[in-house]
Amino acid sequence: METAMQLKPRHRPFCCSVKGHVKMLRLVVTATSMTFFIIAQAPEPYIVITGFEVTVILFFIILYIFRLDRMMKWLFWPLLDIINSIVTTLFMVIVSVLALIPETTTWTIFGGVFGLITAVCCLADGILLYRKLLFNPSGPYQKKPAHDREVF
Repeated sequence: METAMQLKPRHRPFCCSVKGHVKMLRLVVTATSMTFFIIAQAPEPYIVITGFEVTVILFFIILYIFRLDRMMKWLFWPLLDIINSIVTTLFMVIVSVLALIPETTTWTIFGGVFGLITAVCCLADGILLYRKLLFNPSGPYQKKPAHDREVF
């Protein structure tokens, strides 16, 4: 009979975690915003910025699904992900406000509204990652209980 101490903790797959759901929602909303900008034939910077964000979000999702962040320990992925969330929030707010200010087509307005929803999702993603990092650090920043520390 195995005790609770002998059981190895199982990691929840990325797609089933809250972080995974928020990233997937972020991807869908950003891709929707980009699609609306393409349909509306909005200025190229709107399409390029949203397309770039879709690519970066897709990169992070692939990274976490295949657990490549665990293999490449030389880069502190949670911090990079938080920085990406902050920069994406800033860019999407700017693009969305610029898309909503002038009187434009309905599709551009939809793109701007979905861009603002993307900014909210990015902010939620960044806060979620920050809280995880604050309360459950990993890698070289991992806190150890006092009884587990080596004494020399």
